[in-house]
Amino acid sequence: MAPNKTGVAFWRSFAMFEGFAPEAVALLDSMAIARSWSMGETIFQRGEDGDYMVVVTDGRIKLSLLTATGRELVLRYAEAGDTLGELALLDGAPRSADATATVSTEGLVLLRRDFERLQSQFPATAQSLITYLVQRLRDTTEQLESIALFEIEARLARFLLVTLRHVFGEDLPDEPQLRLDLSQGELAGVLGASRPKVNRAIMALQDAGAIERDGAVLRCDVEQLELIAEPGGAG
Repeated sequence: MAPNKTGVAFWRSFAMFEGFAPEAVALLDSMAIARSWSMGETIFQRGEDGDYMVVVTDGRIKLSLLTATGRELVLRYAEAGDTLGELALLDGAPRSADATATVSTEGLVLLRRDFERLQSQFPATAQSLITYLVQRLRDTTEQLESIALFEIEARLARFLLVTLRHVFGEDLPDEPQLRLDLSQGELAGVLGASRPKVNRAIMALQDAGAIERDGAVLRCDVEQLELIAEPGGAG
């Protein structure tokens, strides 16, 4: 399949590539291969060779682990604007998780051999990649901290704040609107809780005035979410 021509603005909208020089982005653009996956299709599995990464342009992909007892641990959901599979691409190690399309999904594939050529031609991309990986590590640490230390209401508030900052940046509007397409079951997997507990947490945030639901759209009160997200808050 022919590479997908997308442009500098598109690539720089992804955190992993936002610091790339225009020349590096042009080469990146020429390397990208358009792909699509049907709902339920496995994109890659834990332990496989990580010889490519995925840039998600539409749809949703679940990253998860299957425990020895058969329980699934959801690490995160990658949607349009996210990347996945980059760790194995960069360090050459096998895949660390399973990736499954939860809806019809489209994306761009970057092969390891092409990405290595890009890094060789543009060594300055290393700093942008380091910055990205450090932020990803911080996000993972925050997710684990939330699951281990906070009540479910605080976990939900923290998840919503992280998602809002992903969409709007650090300077959030007072009452942003967020379209959350995850089901309560999917949200439960991310938060490490049962579906009934997630439902009660949503109702608690509504009662506190932190969110107001209008179908899949949440009207969020950032100040209230931040109060609930703190260890001494309403959670």
